Amino acid sequence: MPTRQPVRIKDRRTPGDLLAGLGALAVLVALIAGVPYALFRLAGPPLPPELRDLDLLTSQVGTSTIVAILVLLVWLAWLQMVVCVLVEIYAGVRRVGMPARVPFSGGTQMFANRLVSAAMLLFTVSAVALPIAKLTSLPPATSSAIVSTGLSAASAAADAERVELAPVQKAKKVYVVQPPHGRHHESLWEIAEKCLGDGRRYPEIYRLNQHREQPDGSRLRMADLIRPGWVLDMPDDARNVHIVPASQPRDDTLKDHPGKPAELDGRTQTFTPGGADLPAEPAPEISTPGEGADQARESGRHDTAERRPDAAERGASHDPRQVPVPRATAERGPDTAATTAATTAPGTNAPERRNSGAADPGAAVAGPAENGQNTGLEMLDYLAGASLAAAGLLLALGRKRRRQLWHRAFGRRITRPRDDAAQAELALRLGADAPGSRMLDVGLRLLGRSLAAQNRVPPTVYAAHLSPRTLDLWIHPPDPDAPAPWSAHDGGQVWRLPAHEGRMLDEQALADAPAPYPGLVSLGSSGEGRVLVDLEAAHGPISIGGAQATAALAALAVELATNRWSDRMRVTLVGFGEELTVIAPDRIRYVGGLAEILPELEASGKGGGNRGEVLTGRIHGRAADPVCTPHYLLSAIAPTEEEGRRLALLARKGVRTAAGYVIAGDVPHATWNWTITEEGRARVDALGFDVAAQLLPRRQYRALIDLFLATERLEGEPLADEPEPVTGTPSVEVRILGPAEVVGPSPMEEGRAVIAVELVVYLATHPGGVHPVVLGGILWPRGVQAVVRDATIARVVAWLGTDSQGRPNLYADTSGRLRLGPEVRTDWMLFRDLVRRSHANPGGHPELLDRALGLVRGPLLNDRPRGRYAWLAADDLEYNVAAGVADAAHRLCEVRLARGETDQAVAAVRAGLLLAADDEGLWRDLLRATHLTDDPVRLRAVADALHRRAASHPYGGGMAPETEALIDELLPAWRMRSAPTA
Repeated sequence: MPTRQPVRIKDRRTPGDLLAGLGALAVLVALIAGVPYALFRLAGPPLPPELRDLDLLTSQVGTSTIVAILVLLVWLAWLQMVVCVLVEIYAGVRRVGMPARVPFSGGTQMFANRLVSAAMLLFTVSAVALPIAKLTSLPPATSSAIVSTGLSAASAAADAERVELAPVQKAKKVYVVQPPHGRHHESLWEIAEKCLGDGRRYPEIYRLNQHREQPDGSRLRMADLIRPGWVLDMPDDARNVHIVPASQPRDDTLKDHPGKPAELDGRTQTFTPGGADLPAEPAPEISTPGEGADQARESGRHDTAERRPDAAERGASHDPRQVPVPRATAERGPDTAATTAATTAPGTNAPERRNSGAADPGAAVAGPAENGQNTGLEMLDYLAGASLAAAGLLLALGRKRRRQLWHRAFGRRITRPRDDAAQAELALRLGADAPGSRMLDVGLRLLGRSLAAQNRVPPTVYAAHLSPRTLDLWIHPPDPDAPAPWSAHDGGQVWRLPAHEGRMLDEQALADAPAPYPGLVSLGSSGEGRVLVDLEAAHGPISIGGAQATAALAALAVELATNRWSDRMRVTLVGFGEELTVIAPDRIRYVGGLAEILPELEASGKGGGNRGEVLTGRIHGRAADPVCTPHYLLSAIAPTEEEGRRLALLARKGVRTAAGYVIAGDVPHATWNWTITEEGRARVDALGFDVAAQLLPRRQYRALIDLFLATERLEGEPLADEPEPVTGTPSVEVRILGPAEVVGPSPMEEGRAVIAVELVVYLATHPGGVHPVVLGGILWPRGVQAVVRDATIARVVAWLGTDSQGRPNLYADTSGRLRLGPEVRTDWMLFRDLVRRSHANPGGHPELLDRALGLVRGPLLNDRPRGRYAWLAADDLEYNVAAGVADAAHRLCEVRLARGETDQAVAAVRAGLLLAADDEGLWRDLLRATHLTDDPVRLRAVADALHRRAASHPYGGGMAPETEALIDELLPAWRMRSAPTA
């Protein structure tokens, strides 16, 4: 698009200007007065008698009627011209800049604009004509910077407005990263929110500055790692930035602009996209034309409301709690949270990556404002997107955490993950599709059992598609006879299980049913769900190629090792993934090359097999039977010619075995060829698939390893320091030791209560405060519009109301951080204060501990909605509460037993188990306390309950050896009674 330059105003009128002005004035007079006079004389009034007759609508149209209609149209055209002329004259006389646009008058108003502008040259030298049609095609950054001056009655005023334009040069927009305020550091997300109006645009800033040297000599390599003092190039439409010559070094920019971007104070600097010319000095004061002015004013209100309190209120207030929270909501309209909040239904995937093949995945995802939250959103892009793998990883993580609790010492908490590892768990919690994983598991086991009951050979399932509505199996050869509740479609090529049928299946009834298709693994996601392929169905080696082949292999390994829809399994990793053994040591092993594993594979493959033997053997066995145990080989090392030949012979193309081979590189005689493109697409030639690939890049891979390595640390960590004393009566009580509740305010409508309660819970458990932008990233990890975030905050402010002193219970301090007032209290705060007071008393003060445990109503934030409170994964709260409650119950139990109060000791332990049910130290306390009641029936009931719980625990793992040894000591005969009957 051509660049429009500022218009230089001519100092004197030329004779041509005078002649043009006189001609334009004559034309205007003729149009305004002459045209209606001629019409009255020649054609009559606008509505002749022919058009005022109501019978016109039903009678035949004659020549006179057509002429009357044409006359009316001419009158309307004249009226349109008169309106355009009046609008142009008003704009010139009142100096409003760009005149308002008259609807449906593009060419007519342009003509009127030129006539009026030329006529005004008779009275002033500062009238400038700006064609409307051209302006409407310019981008906002250009059209808002065009200098337009209005009509002046005196030549002196016109001379005062004239400014000589300096020579022009290329320019760019830059932003200087600000130093931290307390614990808050700027991030690309926050800069994009502030300067571009949308934090999700931060990849644009990242791409403009990637690998460019900064004043401190470092370079931007990761989207979530920026440093104060860096000078960032900004997109053309950025605001609240500095405009500098394009050739200016970053060091000079930092010297000239060390602080925040200066306010323009009503002045403007001409800027055009692509580094176009601009004046080196500020241009004259302007009035932003038309709609651009409204947008600029709205944008200014938006920024001011989000970043700082109103200046008048800052000056008038000495109490920081009187500074209001952001008030942009009142200016921007109603809340749209119901239509914006991102949720993931069972079986669906996280939003597809915009650029999943980028070298740095952090450049292609949305994230919240702080660096740690940006990291979480990088994790979200891949880990949450792998929804089935995420569900399996969380189960494996739960098993590891249970073992950590077996070794937890009183006074310490289990070791929690940090940094990227914590963000990885957050992403897993957000993306895990546990219902979809359950449906795939139970649905396939039911299918196998149904086919076994009918004595049928299971079909070959070469692929599956899991969506929120259905589970589809693509089978070969087609079979129209699908066992209920499955149904056949597309001539028997697809067997379908509706989601509502899958949800009703009895998981316990199918606990012993074997998994018929353990080789199903996610290839990637389509627009409607996840696509899986069966490695065994290839009947031969699978070749995988592309720059991200290893990332795809790692994703396959993680899902195979942790999925629910398989029983016994072996996964051998060749040339990569040695660290993955920490996730599932019973399934994964690592070897350095194919030569190490081929002899074993050849020996195990001599037994032969066919499709019927493998699949039929599985469905007629039991889940725990080692029948047809699958073995999957994933190799990041391309085979030699000899190794390729041995693999092809081993696979025996065309015959199904309980094995699958996925090899990076060119593989001779490969039956399927997978390609992972640079854009992150997975393509399988034989199946015709082209989907967004499921990948585990290096950084996410490392984060997962660190997450599981943290569970290997059994020594634990010390609990937090002693709490501050709790005084006074609260006006709002936030309960988290059980289901989340906010007591005090009137109930909020159900559709908005969930997010409002979570907001209050987060602020109540983080008394240091949090910036609204950061809070938005915490509550809406996948991103949220600023208007929705601010509307939610404003609603919670109104909901919580004021305290007994008339102070708001939710306010923003002078740094802009949101905080809760002193009369907002949590039950966890009161719990810790009661425990602290009991410790101060030599006698233990059991009454105080009784009161503390009486606050416990169930697990922490029990029954929280799926997908909410994911921030707990990267927070101390969950770990501190579980350990604190267990320790209080243990201490009270000891105090009661020391006093001979065995029943009260049992009650104390049971109160702690309401929240810390996985802490086996408490179960051992319960066994000891119950044993001292001298009631063997009660003791046996506790032992049986503990045995049943361990056997049916969703994380599995049985019970701790120390617990089993204690039961053997106190109740020697319990094993015989608990042993399963044949």
